[in-house]
Order: sequence, then C-alpha cells, then structure tokens
Amino acid sequence: MEVGEEFGPWLSRQLKIAGKTQAELADELGLTRAAVSAWITKRSVPRPTVMGEIAKALGTDLGTVHTRTTDTQAGLPVTWYHRPGYQDGGRDGGNAAAFAFDADVQVLARETCQNSLDERLVENGRPVRVRYTIHELTGEKLEAFRAALLWDELQPHYSAVSESSADQKVGRVVDAGVRDMFEKRRLILLRIDDYNASGLTGDDYDDGKFAAVVRRQLESLKSGRGAGGSYGLGKATLWATSALGMVLINSTLSVPHEGRTERRVIGRLELPWRSVDGIPYAGPAWLGRPDPETHNAEVVRSWWADEETVERLHLTRDNDEPGTSFLIVGAHDVASLEQGATDSDDGEGDAGDGDGIRDIRVMHRRLVEALGRDFWAAMTGGGSRLPLLETSVRTYRNGEIVVEEETVDPTDTQPSRSRALRAFYEGATVDRLTEAGQVALRAVPLRLPLAGGRSGTLGTHQGVLLVTEAEDKDGVPNQVHSLRGNRMTIKKSTVHGLPLGVTQFQAVLLVGHAAGESVPFAGEAEEFLRAAEPPEHDRWGQTEELTLRWSHSAHNRISRLTTEVNAAVKELVVRPKRPGSEESYKLRKKLTVQHKAAVSKRSSGPTVPELVELDAEIGESREWRITAEVKLPRADELPAMTPVVLLDVRSGGRPRLDWAELVAVEGCEVEGGVLHFEQGARRAVFRGATDPTSHPVRTELTRLALELRAGSGE
Repeated sequence: MEVGEEFGPWLSRQLKIAGKTQAELADELGLTRAAVSAWITKRSVPRPTVMGEIAKALGTDLGTVHTRTTDTQAGLPVTWYHRPGYQDGGRDGGNAAAFAFDADVQVLARETCQNSLDERLVENGRPVRVRYTIHELTGEKLEAFRAALLWDELQPHYSAVSESSADQKVGRVVDAGVRDMFEKRRLILLRIDDYNASGLTGDDYDDGKFAAVVRRQLESLKSGRGAGGSYGLGKATLWATSALGMVLINSTLSVPHEGRTERRVIGRLELPWRSVDGIPYAGPAWLGRPDPETHNAEVVRSWWADEETVERLHLTRDNDEPGTSFLIVGAHDVASLEQGATDSDDGEGDAGDGDGIRDIRVMHRRLVEALGRDFWAAMTGGGSRLPLLETSVRTYRNGEIVVEEETVDPTDTQPSRSRALRAFYEGATVDRLTEAGQVALRAVPLRLPLAGGRSGTLGTHQGVLLVTEAEDKDGVPNQVHSLRGNRMTIKKSTVHGLPLGVTQFQAVLLVGHAAGESVPFAGEAEEFLRAAEPPEHDRWGQTEELTLRWSHSAHNRISRLTTEVNAAVKELVVRPKRPGSEESYKLRKKLTVQHKAAVSKRSSGPTVPELVELDAEIGESREWRITAEVKLPRADELPAMTPVVLLDVRSGGRPRLDWAELVAVEGCEVEGGVLHFEQGARRAVFRGATDPTSHPVRTELTRLALELRAGSGE
C-alpha cells in the first residue's frame, strides 16, 4: 500500500491543475481563505466532514482526497508537448547522442542491462531482475494502442517529418517506421523492465535521475563508484532502437516523490526539426500532464497514472517492487539484417517479406545471445558471492505467446568462464592446471599512475586471472574476458603467440572491485579503468578523460597489464617440452617464424637495442600478427629503430612486407613506423600486423624474419 502525500502539498498541486485559487476554493467551501492557507502550509488539516466538500470542488471522489496517492482527473488532461523551434533559427536534424550507437538490440541489451546493474538496490543483497518483452501488435490491438498514444495529436508532426525525410537521416528512419505501421498494419513494442532497482527518482526538472534520463543529454547520475556508465549516452540506445523515435516510461520509485512511488509515467519523442501549420518545432516532445507551475503552461511533467492507463499503454508492471519500465515503440534491429533471412528458413519466422529488422524471433534470439555474452559474470554466484543480475526474454503477438520466457543461464552460455568465476568465489582454484575442469589462479599487477600528470606510481593493484580448459559452447577459444566492479564484460582479447598443440582455454581477468572489495587500491583501479573506457564500454585504452585526469601516457599502464596477463596465461597453458624430444622437434618444424632475429649490422654496437623474443601467428584476414620483445642496453640515449618484416626465402633478396598496424605495448612509442624507446627502460614490447595485400604468396606457405634497423629503416 502506497503512503499518501501530505495533504498541504497535494492540495496545492490539485488547485493548480484545476486552475483554482485558494480564495475560490474557500468560497466554494464557505470558509475563510486563511483556513485554506493553513491547510496548504501544513499548519492544520481539514475536518473529516469537510473532506467530502473538497472532493466535490476538485471533481474527484472522497477516496482520492483521503489516500492522496494520485492526482485528481479534473483540470488539464494528459497531452503531447512539442518543444518550440529555436528563436535564433537553429535546427537539429535529430538527437546526436542517438548516433553514438547502432540500431541494434544487442547494443540495446548491453547498455540497458548495464544501467540496471548500476541502479541495483544493494542493501537487500538481491540481484536486479531485468526482463525484455517483445510484443507485436496488429489489427484491433494496434488501433487501441494508437488511441492510447493520442496518435491523432502526433500525426501532423510525423507527416511533416515524412515530407522532408529525403534531406534527413532521422527523417528517413521515422518515415519508414510510420509506413511499416500503416502499410503492413503492425507495430513492435520492446519493453525493458527492471526490478530491485532505484527507479527514476527526483524532481521533473531539478538534478536527479528522472531529469537525467528524461530531460537531459550527456548527464550520468549513477548510484555507485563501480557503475558501468559514465558518459550519459547509454539511454540514447532506447530512442535509437525505435523507428518512431518514441519511448514511454513507467517508474516505481525507491524513494517517494510527492508522497508516492508507483506509476510515475511520462513519454519522450525524438524527432528532427519540423514545421507544422507554419509553426517550427525544435525536435523532442513529451507526453505528460501540463504543468501550471512552469512559465509556459504547455510544458508537461510526469503524472501519477491509474492502473487502467498503464495497461492501455502496455506499461503494467508485475508488482510494486522499485524499478523502471521502458517501452520502445516501433522497435527495429538493423544489425539483424544479415541473419534474418537464414533464421526464417525454418518456416516459423516472421520475416516472410524479407524484413529482417522487425523479425521478432530473430530479436528474441539476439537478445538472449547478447545477455549471455556480456553479462554472464554478473549472473554468476558462488560461495558467499550472490549473482548481481537475473535476465530473461519473452515474445508475444497480440497478447499470445510466440516464444516462451527464456531465462538466461550463464552455465549454458559461458560454461567454462562461469565455472572459473564460481571456483574463485568458492576458493576452489589451483596453482597449475593438471586435470580437466580445474581453474588456475594468478595475480597480475596493475600499477596505477599518479593523477595530474605527475610521474610515479600511486600503488599496485593485484588483479585476478583465472584460466580453465575451454568447452565448445564458450565460442572463440583462447580469449581473456576482462571485467571490473559491475561484472559486465568490458574487454575481450585473444592471447596471441601460442605454440601449436596448446590445449584450448578460456580466461577471466577480474580487476577493481571485481577482484574483491578489500583488495588494495580496488577503488582506485575501478576509477582509473572506468575513465579508460569509451562510450561503448567495450575496451580499455587511451581516452580524453584518461589524458586530462592522469597523463597522455597513462594508457601504457593498461598495456603493461595486458602484457602481464598474456605472459601469465602462457605460463599456465604452455606445457614445457624437453629439449630434443620428438614432440618438440615436430612442433619446431611446423613453426614458420624465427623466434630470434639478428640485429642489422649497420646498427651493431654496445648501445643498440636487441630483438630477443618474437611470437607470431596467422590472423583471420591471413595477416601475420607479431608480438616482439626488445632488450634495451644501459645508455643515456638510445637510437630510434624501425622494425622491418621480411619473407625468409632460400635465395635472392628477401621481399619486404608492409605493416597494416604497428603499436607500442611497453617501454616505447611508435611514430611513423619508427620505435622510440623510453629512457631508463630495460625492455620494450611492440605489436604489429602485416598488410595481406603486400604478401607475394599465400601466408600459410611463408616464413618470416624480423629485423630492427636504425633510423627510418631504409
């Protein structure tokens, strides 16, 4: 049962909604204005016998006045408010934030589930539960939903956008979405519900989570230091996934606002600039109740809806547990086009007309895939560590089940990695892998830099590396999944330079709070790595925030962590071979890369860097992928060196291959293909990939030689 709002503030708002003054209410009740003023200022409350008269004056029932858990239905009705055009004549062709992400339900799953994780209520120790519901509407169900949306109010605006769609990217998407709805008489709704989350708390306009999501761009108000998001862009995926640019919201609050928590409803529409009946409109629009407290009484705010309204808007929640429901109206999945045709060949697909972007079965499968791939760790528990997240996907057509609700199980989607994480939580790891199913643990250091561009190290954070044998369901083998506090997979990387015959494995790197709340410098590592993530939160590297807060070379600390991780993985999975053994001899014959290369004679001498280790493998595009280590002598000044990759042939000149990529990993920098070594460093590591178009013969038939040449290498 909701706790009603205090009588004074509630009555004050109802008078504004009804357009009444305190004096007018006093006259209707036969009382003095001072008596009404005392109610408003909370100095007194009306007698029970007066409550009925107040209800009559406000055009509502006595129960509403007593409970005060909703606004009266008298006065200003729910409507769409469209932001007026800019007075200086400026125009926006759409919300630029939406272009930071593709119209892809897998990207949507990653961003929305991350946001729900960030807003999880941690006090009760329970996971946040996130459910995705795909619902296709046709016929009468579609007509009823359009009526609930007040489509007649929106039609002129969509028509104006369609008329100018040839000149606007957003306009073309919206025009296609409207035509699909009317010509094919269908509309796909995609709803994301989370439970045990904070909900959109705060005022409609002032600082708070509600305003950050509904009113503002590029603002991120997260609940904890370990939050995944930091740019305030993730919410834009909601509107990017809507072909109509429309999202409806129903939030149950963890902290009461205006004395209430349930059914706080609002809608937001993202359209480009348009002119309707000669009046220019800037772009966004909101569905809500006009707010008489604003300078422009047409501006709308959220309203406390009744159960019938949220049902008609397809926003009904399961219970009164805090959280938010986002309804994407006109959902489409452009990234599924490549898969839609094949997935419908079984005769059960919904894209019989070839329209894969609105195939609800493909959407369902792709959502399940993304959740299992990106959030397996957040859904894994063990020992005293409980899962942070539960997710599921279900699909309907006109209220009838098309695909049963499917709960995502990390032991099914990522069996090896979830086994590794569970073993860590249960303290069941080993030092070295000797049997199938074991999980080996290694500590890997992340040396955190000092902030503000100062040289030196703040401290060393010990990350946790877990390695176990791979299974077929894991996907690409020999990968490291890296994650921090919210346990979303941030970085996926392949360990290169492995010898032939190594047992396939999967590895997990836990850093920051994921390594343990009590691990030294866990909070500092969390903050540092969060700053090293781009808006997609899919890697760690150089970012503007990292440069501004730490230094332009701070990302090298992450590169060194990667080097430490790869070395630890190899130490765990590569079995030492006895010199001269038959197995060792066979492997050496198959290797096509020299593991040590001679230094160019022109650069010989006691102060010349020396190439001491070389690992290589053939990549997916048939390129050579090379990782090389250079031993640096003690010298006041080291010469710049150019790595040159050559084909090792039996006779004649060795053909030189071009670099497609050449990057520094540790102890050096790359400028124009030339290595510049850090002063005082004792070793340097660089990584490169050849350009396959420069290979004169098939890559599989070649052997390589790598040389370091002084200067430009010519």
